[in-house]
Amino acid sequence: MTTTQRAVLIRAYGGAAAAEVAEIARPAAGQGQVLVRVRAAGVNGIDWKVRDGLVQQAFPLQLPAVLGIELAGVVDAVGPGSSRFQVGDRVMGPLGGLGAYAEFVAVDEANLVRTPHGLSDTQAASVPVAAVAGWHSLHLAGPVFAGQRILIHGAAGGLGGYAVQYAKRAGAEVFATAATAHVDHVRSLGADHVIDYRTQRFESVVQGIDLVLDYVGGEVLDRSWQVLAKDGAIVGTSSPDILARTPSGRRGLWFVNQLDTLLLERLAAEIAQGTLISTLGEVVGFSDIPAAIERNRTGPRMGKAVADFSR
Repeated sequence: MTTTQRAVLIRAYGGAAAAEVAEIARPAAGQGQVLVRVRAAGVNGIDWKVRDGLVQQAFPLQLPAVLGIELAGVVDAVGPGSSRFQVGDRVMGPLGGLGAYAEFVAVDEANLVRTPHGLSDTQAASVPVAAVAGWHSLHLAGPVFAGQRILIHGAAGGLGGYAVQYAKRAGAEVFATAATAHVDHVRSLGADHVIDYRTQRFESVVQGIDLVLDYVGGEVLDRSWQVLAKDGAIVGTSSPDILARTPSGRRGLWFVNQLDTLLLERLAAEIAQGTLISTLGEVVGFSDIPAAIERNRTGPRMGKAVADFSR
């Protein structure tokens, strides 16, 4: 049996060229872990933020480091003290850290759930982070209620697409921003009002918002305070300094995702049944992961990009 494997890693912080495909040692499953033969992995914004060194203070790394935070695959071996899964089980989940862009990954079994029948590995790999983060970020500021006015920035992306659906289910009036090409898609997910940010400034058409979900950050966050109702809140996932940028008397909350396997199981089952929509924006091969990470950084996206390791 070969003792090495392909992985996408960084040896130093840098730009697009810093992420590379390389050969590394194949791991073994430790205490409470299973060894997963990875079939697909989701591409996320955190990949390029780690690559570029933008979050090294919050997440210090030992370099070289393998990128990737969520995966789907098959259990190849079971470590000592592990009992939830057997060899051959299809599984999916977040790592709770980095390392998903490798052919074999040792994962804490507590992070994983069984992949539902009817969900392909590429579909499954798109779900663990965005579906759970969309739910928890929506509810971070408090209960969501019927008639609440919610504005979602980045609504066409993996995270935003789920949040639109969750907010609409709760009976909220959903406002969303998206690029021109993605307006119809966001509307199909249930948004009541979709603002094409390429042709309109959202603050000129929206007021009295109870909750802003900011999945974009930067100047979008700064412009969002003026559309907020007096007691409203902004939940941000893309501006770690949101608390410092929150005006006096306003409520800004920084969201950090958390492991929630019970919620992941429920949402994955809904996606497999077709009652919750998961949008695959693009599927790339293993060697194309570095380029997909850079595309995540440079342009608006519809749905989630996933790497299919069989390609």
